[in-house]
Amino acid sequence: MDRKIKLIWDFRGLEALEIAKHHCIHLEEFAVKEKLPYYEISSNSVSKMYCTAYITVDEKDMITFRDALKPHRGEVAK
Repeated sequence: MDRKIKLIWDFRGLEALEIAKHHCIHLEEFAVKEKLPYYEISSNSVSKMYCTAYITVDEKDMITFRDALKPHRGEVAK
Protein backbone atom coordinates (compact mmCIF):
# COMPACT_ATOMS: atom_id res chain seq x y z
CA MET A 1 0.00 0.00 0.00
CA ASP A 2 1.29 3.42 -0.96
CA ARG A 3 2.03 5.95 1.77
CA LYS A 4 0.11 9.21 1.77
CA ILE A 5 2.11 12.43 1.69
CA LYS A 6 0.86 15.81 2.89
CA LEU A 7 2.33 18.72 0.89
CA ILE A 8 2.15 21.93 2.91
CA TRP A 9 2.30 25.66 2.18
CA ASP A 10 2.83 28.16 5.04
CA PHE A 11 1.25 31.61 5.16
CA ARG A 12 1.96 34.32 7.72
CA GLY A 13 0.40 37.67 8.51
CA LEU A 14 -3.03 39.14 9.17
CA GLU A 15 -4.45 37.72 5.92
CA ALA A 16 -2.88 34.26 6.33
CA LEU A 17 -6.15 32.35 6.71
CA GLU A 18 -7.79 33.98 3.69
CA ILE A 19 -4.70 33.35 1.59
CA ALA A 20 -4.50 29.70 2.71
CA LYS A 21 -8.18 29.15 1.87
CA HIS A 22 -7.69 30.75 -1.54
CA HIS A 23 -4.61 28.62 -2.17
CA CYS A 24 -6.76 25.51 -1.60
CA ILE A 25 -8.92 26.56 -4.56
CA HIS A 26 -5.85 26.60 -6.80
CA LEU A 27 -4.66 23.23 -5.47
CA GLU A 28 -7.98 21.65 -6.39
CA GLU A 29 -8.04 23.36 -9.80
CA PHE A 30 -4.58 21.96 -10.56
CA ALA A 31 -5.47 18.41 -9.50
CA VAL A 32 -8.67 18.44 -11.56
CA LYS A 33 -7.03 20.00 -14.62
CA GLU A 34 -4.16 17.49 -14.56
CA LYS A 35 -6.50 14.59 -13.66
CA LEU A 36 -4.40 13.74 -10.61
CA PRO A 37 -5.88 11.89 -7.63
CA TYR A 38 -5.79 13.36 -4.14
CA TYR A 39 -7.33 12.58 -0.75
CA GLU A 40 -7.80 15.92 0.92
CA ILE A 41 -7.27 19.62 0.34
CA SER A 42 -7.73 21.94 3.28
CA SER A 43 -6.40 24.86 5.30
CA ASN A 44 -5.46 25.00 8.96
CA SER A 45 -5.21 27.97 11.31
CA VAL A 46 -2.23 27.42 13.61
CA SER A 47 -2.53 30.90 15.13
CA LYS A 48 -3.94 34.32 14.24
CA MET A 49 -0.82 35.09 12.22
CA TYR A 50 0.13 31.65 10.87
CA CYS A 51 -1.95 29.31 8.67
CA THR A 52 -1.27 26.46 6.29
CA ALA A 53 -2.81 25.00 3.16
CA TYR A 54 -2.22 21.37 2.26
CA ILE A 55 -3.01 18.58 -0.14
CA THR A 56 -2.70 14.89 0.70
CA VAL A 57 -1.62 12.63 -2.17
CA ASP A 58 -0.24 9.15 -2.78
CA GLU A 59 3.53 8.93 -2.51
CA LYS A 60 3.71 7.81 -6.16
CA ASP A 61 2.10 11.12 -7.26
CA MET A 62 4.05 13.34 -4.86
CA ILE A 63 6.86 14.22 -7.30
CA THR A 64 4.38 15.49 -9.90
CA PHE A 65 2.63 17.72 -7.37
CA ARG A 66 5.90 18.84 -5.77
CA ASP A 67 7.61 19.82 -9.00
CA ALA A 68 4.59 21.72 -10.34
CA LEU A 69 3.38 23.41 -7.15
CA LYS A 70 6.55 23.97 -5.07
CA PRO A 71 5.25 23.27 -1.54
CA HIS A 72 7.20 24.67 1.39
CA ARG A 73 7.46 21.23 2.98
CA GLY A 74 5.97 17.78 3.11
CA GLU A 75 5.34 15.05 5.66
CA VAL A 76 3.98 11.54 5.80
CA ALA A 77 0.23 11.83 6.40
CA LYS A 78 -1.22 10.13 9.45
